[in-house]
Amino acid sequence: MDEKTIPIGNLPPHLATLLNKQKRMEWGEDIHYRALFDQTGEVVFIIGMDLHYITANRQALDLLGYRKEEIAGLPVSSVMSLSDGVENGTVLDDDANMVERILKRKDGSTFPVEVSASIIYNERNEPAYIQSIARDISERKRSELALTKYSRILSAINHATARLLRSSKIETLMLDALAALGEAIDVTNSAIFEINTFSSQSAVITQYQWSKKNSPAIDIAKLILPVFDSILKNPGGQFFNRDNLLNGPSFFVFPIYGTLDSWKFLGIFDSSKLLSWSSSECDAVEMAAGLIGSALQRTSYEETIRLNETRNRIILSALPDLLIRLDASGIILDYTTNPDHPLYLHRDMISGRKLGEIWPQETVQKILEDLENKEAEEPHQAHGFTLPFSARDYESRLLSISDSEILVVVRDVTDQARLDRMKSDFINRASHELRTPLTTALLMTELIQDGGSREELDQYWRTLTSELNRQKVLIDRLLIAGRLESGMMELDSSHLDLLPVLEESIMAVKPIGDKRNISIKLMNQETDFHIFGDKSGLQQVFINLINNAIKFSPKGSTIIVGIWKGNDQVHISIADQGIGIPSDAVPHLFQRFYRAKNVTIAEIPGSGIGLYIVKSIIEKLGGEINVESVPNSGTTFTVSFKDAGHLQGLAPVEFAGSEKSVH
Repeated sequence: MDEKTIPIGNLPPHLATLLNKQKRMEWGEDIHYRALFDQTGEVVFIIGMDLHYITANRQALDLLGYRKEEIAGLPVSSVMSLSDGVENGTVLDDDANMVERILKRKDGSTFPVEVSASIIYNERNEPAYIQSIARDISERKRSELALTKYSRILSAINHATARLLRSSKIETLMLDALAALGEAIDVTNSAIFEINTFSSQSAVITQYQWSKKNSPAIDIAKLILPVFDSILKNPGGQFFNRDNLLNGPSFFVFPIYGTLDSWKFLGIFDSSKLLSWSSSECDAVEMAAGLIGSALQRTSYEETIRLNETRNRIILSALPDLLIRLDASGIILDYTTNPDHPLYLHRDMISGRKLGEIWPQETVQKILEDLENKEAEEPHQAHGFTLPFSARDYESRLLSISDSEILVVVRDVTDQARLDRMKSDFINRASHELRTPLTTALLMTELIQDGGSREELDQYWRTLTSELNRQKVLIDRLLIAGRLESGMMELDSSHLDLLPVLEESIMAVKPIGDKRNISIKLMNQETDFHIFGDKSGLQQVFINLINNAIKFSPKGSTIIVGIWKGNDQVHISIADQGIGIPSDAVPHLFQRFYRAKNVTIAEIPGSGIGLYIVKSIIEKLGGEINVESVPNSGTTFTVSFKDAGHLQGLAPVEFAGSEKSVH
């Protein structure tokens, strides 16, 4: 049988007229063809030239849900869409007479098919009927749609995450990435959240959340907390609330990255429908989660680096040292120090120069003399040095960074050197102060053993007692200084009248003044001066100050001790007519072991810790001490405490200057 195949979409007018005139060949006259029609595995329809169904094989009837007698006579348009193609009507291959159509089942459901149609001719070469073969392409169309969706997701995410990875504005762009993902997969919400397991009760923290327009934001913590155990135990992506939308939206959870105490996740939520994705779509979103995780990790690393850099800058700026980074040939690579450092130079001024160009060569050689010992990992020996343009003392240490770089740490040790010198001077003076009375005491002991007149023995005993007391005072001061240094000295502050304490202190040092014919005059207007203080500690203060005034005053002079009230304070002054204090020594006067040069030159005995003890006690009691001095004219120490007289109904008055001599 001769067959020719032509498309049947629109028959030419002359062919349609011819078909109407021709006698139709009855279906089934060809017995052999009928057998083939019934036994083929293809879906086959037989259509009359008037475009009504004549019959269909079993496969076609099963596919559409019709019985043979129901489909006979139905117009093709009631079962098959005759519009061009599916959705956009794409014709796969006109040459092969293959087109895509939509078939409608008896129950009203539709599905896509690929159709080929042929006109069957009779022996007289006249059109008899149309044979249409259809192939269900539902699975292929689903795959194509999934692939399209997959490509759309990847395109959106690649674009968003590319911007994310290139930018530091992650807070803004992360929301853009979540929006691109949510719109690409057509969901109502997407978010990045963290499950923190460090605390005793795990917490869900939402960091970024996007909601579709006109869709309400959802409470992510409320959804995640009931299932967070399952999320943490299974590292892969997980689907939750799949079958029951009454309990909230269905959602996918994909891990992004984690640390020791927390994990970050990408969540995809949809409250309008059940999420139902193909494996390729899941793969696309999982890839998106990986890209977003990479961006977040990069941001976390950058933030850590920035934090470390900031921390290092703060630490370096707080260090009192000068740090010089050199290469193996001594060229300065970096020069870092606080601007207040006496050796400060801006790094731009000296970078690239040799250290020997800014410091004396012999000093540089001394600093770098251990440079050849490249295997040493510990800091090299410290070297002390001075510079001709600086009056301070320095110490350097050399540290190896690598085979090609070294670090020189320069520390200003002027204060430490001064303290070391003061300690050395103190040890020498203390040794002398202790040895002198001890030598005298031993001599007096020998003289007493040798015997003598009654007057001589009395003098020996007085001298022995005086020297032993002198030694006791020095030892007591050393013990007090030690307790102050260790914080073990306790002062019991209580409400007391200061005047009796001051009078007792004057009486304690009066014998010392009498020996040098020095009188002590107490000047006060009132008799009640109340403060909060410790009696024993205050006696230490006043005895030290008055004793110093006696020590540094010429014989026959007068020491004035005044007490008065003013500005809600009680003031006590001790004024002498002694050698005074040089102006450059005043700032160091209360330092441990410090003694002014004029005192040393005059060979006036002392330990250099008395004023240190005085100031420490006064400050512990909440007071303050000031000094005014004119060389060779005298010194005045003024001690001030907060007036507590209002507790006794006492009104402060100005010091007028009535005089009281203590003899």
